[in-house]
Amino acid sequence: MNQQNYDKLKSLKLMGMAEAYENMSQGQQFDELSFDERLSLMVDHEESLRKTNKLTRLISAAHFPMKAAIEDILYQEDRRLDKALILQLATGNYLTDGRNIIFKGPSGNGKTFFATAFGVQACRQFNKVEYKRLPHLVEEFKLAKYQADGSYLRLMKKLVKTDLLILDEWLLYPLENEEATIINARHEAQKSNIYCSQLNISGWYENLGNGTVAEAIMERIIHNAYDIELDGKMSMREKLSFKQTER
Repeated sequence: MNQQNYDKLKSLKLMGMAEAYENMSQGQQFDELSFDERLSLMVDHEESLRKTNKLTRLISAAHFPMKAAIEDILYQEDRRLDKALILQLATGNYLTDGRNIIFKGPSGNGKTFFATAFGVQACRQFNKVEYKRLPHLVEEFKLAKYQADGSYLRLMKKLVKTDLLILDEWLLYPLENEEATIINARHEAQKSNIYCSQLNISGWYENLGNGTVAEAIMERIIHNAYDIELDGKMSMREKLSFKQTER
């Protein structure tokens, strides 16, 4: 291995190519490859490493509350899940179309797990995702208002521009002006949101403040949204507990 070439690749931050170059110098199986074939392997390794690093950054920046993935979803009969719909949504077409997903159901039935799984899937497709619990977001805005460093505007801009916004514990408390502004701005920008709520949609109206503003927000959320009810005789927490016991 030419150490100077290796050091230059690292200084140019071509870490994948440097790693592949080092591996090739140590393996005789690469000796018979042409220059183009070796270069192709180095470029492929660089691309793969960059994608892996980007995915790691996206998942870390999303602040997910747990580990979850589409492939880990349990399709027990009592849950009455539409597997075809879940797999269709996993392709990410709803993001392209600017459509929302609503996960409804009692506490413990897997709303946060599903939202996180879809958020991770969106990250795998290299979308920027932000996970927020609505009560925490309300407090975040209250603190940002009193900062003189532009925190409030940066938070608003970040939430409006992100490719997918996940709002957990949706309408557990009445909606504040900031959250309503974000919903309206993301609707105008045709950005997708995922809502997790213990309330049926019919019970949203009161916590949206009633009146024409509430009607407008509901229309923007519900219009073309995928409404998914998470059911089951046993909660997800209980099922996962039993599953771990069996292991």
